[in-house]
Amino acid sequence: MKHHPTRRAAPWLAAVATLATSAVAPAFAQTAAAPAAPAAPAAPAEWTDTLKFGLQIEGGIIGNANSPRNNNNFGQLFTDKANDFQLNQVLVGVGRPLDPKATGYDFGFKLQGLAGTDARYTRWVDSGSQGKSRFQGDLVEANVLLHTPWLTSGGIDFKVGLYSTPMGAETIDPSTNAFYSHSYIFNFGLPLKHTGALMTAHVTDIVDLYAGIDTGVNTTFQLNRGDNNGAAAFMGGIGLNLMGGNLTVLALAHIGPENPVRTVPKANAYNRYYGDVVAIWKATDKLTLTAEANYVQDDNPFLVPNGTPSAYGIALYGSYAINDTLAVNLRGESFTDTKNFFVAGFNNVNDPNNIQSGLPAPSVFGGVPGRSTTYGALTLGLTYKPSLEAYKLPGALTIRPEVRYDTALSGGKPFQNSSGGATNGVFTVGSDFVLSF
Repeated sequence: MKHHPTRRAAPWLAAVATLATSAVAPAFAQTAAAPAAPAAPAAPAEWTDTLKFGLQIEGGIIGNANSPRNNNNFGQLFTDKANDFQLNQVLVGVGRPLDPKATGYDFGFKLQGLAGTDARYTRWVDSGSQGKSRFQGDLVEANVLLHTPWLTSGGIDFKVGLYSTPMGAETIDPSTNAFYSHSYIFNFGLPLKHTGALMTAHVTDIVDLYAGIDTGVNTTFQLNRGDNNGAAAFMGGIGLNLMGGNLTVLALAHIGPENPVRTVPKANAYNRYYGDVVAIWKATDKLTLTAEANYVQDDNPFLVPNGTPSAYGIALYGSYAINDTLAVNLRGESFTDTKNFFVAGFNNVNDPNNIQSGLPAPSVFGGVPGRSTTYGALTLGLTYKPSLEAYKLPGALTIRPEVRYDTALSGGKPFQNSSGGATNGVFTVGSDFVLSF
């Protein structure tokens, strides 16, 4: 639930496209400029010719072999509804990306809205109830972009406004992911969005430096109208572009208070620390390997008994492109929740937003009480990109079937079965489609 917001993000997106984890055309198709007359110099492109408009639709179903009584795929968020079709996203937007070849000043922006069942989790903190429907709305991106030729050989980029986090291997936008379901790290170990300013200094062709300030995790401005506390948060890190772009590394940290002042005394005094490293290696033209390591900790000693909560995990991805229309994807992961604080399930549609806002969230449930739990999951999937040209249809289509097994590696029974009892593991099988115009 994330967009890499800088020019250095391009190798990551290119690698994803190579391995076919992104199997659709970009969500924002560029408007073509009128061709210049033969033998005449090309006229400078109008600013409006660089705008990109887009519409993207995602829907799918995850079948749960346990047929849990609460119909919840515990361990999954965006795909948490068991055995029922979901219209996850209708993603609409307009934007102008920065020119990656710009040597002087360049300006851009991005405005993107989402409607669907995913909005229950992407909504900004303290955005209020949207009724009892699982189908909700959200403003995902609203930011301005600036490239400057200042100080470094590659210049400095700025992003200001509302934006998806640059942290993590997976994103809110499904077209850049390998699988329909998300990893434990994406669901429970990372922010989704920020409001603030992020700077990326392109120091050399190899090194990028990141620094930013924002209102916190999934928050906007104004206490209790978009922010759950009154403190700022900070982001920083480094990006590396190695082996001619065949190996990229992005290491970022986010630090700041994240507890709601409604329920936590002196909430602004306790920081939450997020750290994440993603390495992507394009091993061959067909094989791409990705590794992600993650750590999160909250300083507040009153959130759970016996110390402060923390979690850590690793996710490994492999993708092999059989041809231009089909790729095989594999993800293996482990995620340890030391105090059973971060991994949770939500039966009420508004509880994900309520619990971050410090409002009542009675239907939230956790894993194995009273012990550290290590979750493991193995997911095998396909990315299929059938051509629509033969049917004279517009857009691009991706279909992503998958089979997944989740278990508690440390023992215990965090998953529910059909009788309402607990079990150690669960198989889920499903697929989604992503249609973009």
